[in-house]
Order: sequence, then structure tokens, then C-alpha cells
Amino acid sequence: MTDRLMLLDSASLYFRAFYGVPDNVHAPDGRPVNAVRGFLDIIAKLVTQYRPTHLVACWDDDWRPQWRVDLIPTYKTHRVAEVVASGPDVEEVPDPLEVQVPVIREALAAVGIPIVGAAEHEADDVIGTLATHATMPVDVVTGDRDLFQLVDDARDVRVIYTARGMSNLEVLTDATVVAKYGVLPAQYADFATMRGDSSDGLPGVAGIGEKTAATLLKAHGDLAGILAAAEAGEGMSASVRAKLDAGRDYLAVAPTVVGVVRNLDLPAVDAHLHAPDAECRDRAESVAEQWGLGSAMTRLLGALTANASDPRD
Repeated sequence: MTDRLMLLDSASLYFRAFYGVPDNVHAPDGRPVNAVRGFLDIIAKLVTQYRPTHLVACWDDDWRPQWRVDLIPTYKTHRVAEVVASGPDVEEVPDPLEVQVPVIREALAAVGIPIVGAAEHEADDVIGTLATHATMPVDVVTGDRDLFQLVDDARDVRVIYTARGMSNLEVLTDATVVAKYGVLPAQYADFATMRGDSSDGLPGVAGIGEKTAATLLKAHGDLAGILAAAEAGEGMSASVRAKLDAGRDYLAVAPTVVGVVRNLDLPAVDAHLHAPDAECRDRAESVAEQWGLGSAMTRLLGALTANASDPRD
């Protein structure tokens, strides 16, 4: 089996599970476990379908890092829950999901899937670092378009995009990104910077939509080239130059916010996908019984057993 690393955008997937699985599934203590069950089923499906040899659950240790907010104050503002003015930003997470997140972490630990996060950084940054420094092909599983910037055919880095549902997964390569947006993956962060993204609170450059952004990147290569051409008064209309000039303050900081970090100092983990041994099964079955995870844990253990290339030491 050829080595392949799968990186899970964990929050993206457990939010999808929460909204995709009926909320009438509860643990013995009464808490809902629909997101936990759904998340385990998602992993089982991914492992069975794409057969990774290595797997990491990437985590938002800080879903809205202050350094990004300092650069663009509107960054993810609409996702902030109302808290006391002196308190920290808290992500708007439904209470029935919030109580399940510790159980998700416990279930992952039970089956030996490592969780990796980084202080003051999002899961996107963890994924960016691991994908950039991987010595094997990589599949990034996410519903977040921001991570399209990591796609790289030369290094065999793909995105498995979940936005259309787990039954309609889309594998993004260089050609897919070009077909969708008219830009290469390496240009995608600059493209998203200009276009903006309301889901992340990024305003973009007023009057510059996807078509214009793609046209500018095709002509000038990257944002630096576009701004240099605008400064020289070449390669674009006067109205486009005026729009870029009006957005210069935003464009000076937005690329840092939009670009994923690729050089974090992350802890070493054993990401190898092991087949569960007796101890692992006992631990997983105990967690499943405690939290009422039932057949979801059974399916995950089955998928790990069928697809792992070696037993756990």
C-alpha cells in the first residue's frame, strides 16, 4: 500500500455531522451524541473510500486568532457569541454540539487517531504545515474553500471537499481548481483576498468579483504583480486601478489573514493508521458504551481493521 496522509479539518466535519444526523440520539447520561456518531461514521467512510495509511485530526486550538483579528477586525465577527465585554471571543456553537466536543476527542483518543492543534492558530494552519512538510501524498478533508490554496499536483496534495455532502465528495486537483475559478491553486489565496468571503468576514476589494480577480491573476501572476501593474498604470482599466487603489490598506494585510501558515512548530505524533489490537478495542468499546456510540464505533473499528496496513504494536 502506498503511503498517503489524510488530514481532517475536524471542526468542519463535526459541524457537518451535527447538522446531518438527527438530534434524537443521546448518551446514557442524556447528552446528545449525534455529532459524535456522525463524525465517527464520516471517518469510517473516508478511511474505507480513500485508504490513507496515516491520519491526523487537525484541531482549532484558537478558531479566531487575535493576530488575524488585529489585521482585519471583521474576521469571523459574525461567528462570535455574545459574551461579557471583558471576556474572550467565544465561537457561536450550538449548546448541543458544544457538549459533544470532549466526547469526540475521547473517542478519537480511544481508537488512536492523533489530534493536533497549535496555540493561537486554526486547524487550517495545522493542515497547511503538515501538508507542506509531508513526505508522502496528502488528502485534506474539509468544507472550507480557503484550503484550496494547498492543492498541488506536483506534490500530490489534494482536497477532498465535503460541501456537497458526504455522499457527493469532490476531489480537487490543480485542474479542478482552474476549472472552477480560472486560477491555479497557488493563486487561490490572492484570488480569495480580492474576492472576499462573507463567511469569514473578509470584505474583499469593493467592485472586484471572481471574474475580475481571475482575469487580473491570469494577466499578472499574483497580487504583487497586480499592484505593481496598477501602480504603473498598465494592464487594466482605469476603473479597476481605482478599485485596487481604494483597497490598498485592506490588500496590505489581507494576504496574511487569508494565507494558511505553513511553518508551525508542531509536536511529533504517530499518525500511522494502525489496526486496533485487543487493548484498543476494549478501550473503544468502553467509550462507546459510556456514551452510547453503538454501531458508529463498531463501523469505525471495522474500517480501521480492514484498511490499516499493520497491527498496532
